[in-house]
Amino acid sequence: MLIVKSYLITKPQLTMARAMYDYTKAVLAKVSFDVNLFCKELKKALTRLLPYEVEELKLWIDSLIKQNPQLNQCLIYLNP
Repeated sequence: MLIVKSYLITKPQLTMARAMYDYTKAVLAKVSFDVNLFCKELKKALTRLLPYEVEELKLWIDSLIKQNPQLNQCLIYLNP
């Protein structure tokens, strides 16, 4: 078991959660050529990921935005 920011997560849940996080990153990387598609996929991802994964995703997206500045307008979904 692993405790992450007040969440008790068992190993199978952690593996599944990590798989969803990795899948989300792959999808976002593939659609980063289109701002509208990226924003749409980002909104979906925020509903599916665990809170600590959203924090990790924010860091990853910051680095992606440095390569693709046009995606900057999607940051509005990360700062409610």
